[in-house]
Amino acid sequence: MKLKLINMMKAWLVVVASLLLWIIAVPAQAACSGCLCPGDPCNLCPLPAIEGAEPKADEPVICAKIKEAVPPTAFPRGSNENFDSLDQSVIECVKNGGDVIVNSRRNEEFPSKHYCKP
Repeated sequence: MKLKLINMMKAWLVVVASLLLWIIAVPAQAACSGCLCPGDPCNLCPLPAIEGAEPKADEPVICAKIKEAVPPTAFPRGSNENFDSLDQSVIECVKNGGDVIVNSRRNEEFPSKHYCKP
């Protein structure tokens, strides 16, 4: 009898702890802060620019300057040419007053690993 009571208390403890963690996590999932939020609030541009990608209508001046200095690349990620283009793009971003943001959670809206924030 004592063993059943202890097992039942453990089960309830797990359920209550799970509910508390879920309640704490819901607001964190709902509120997105920073530049990598849906809708691109910071108007980021990918580094290096990808060949064939459609330009944004409200593209920042920094992004246009980066594309002028470093042509968009069609090389796959991980190739030497891509790394060279990435390095040059990062240099141009910083030279024109932008900040480089590393994206560790890629998704459909933000597929690149590096972005320039104007």
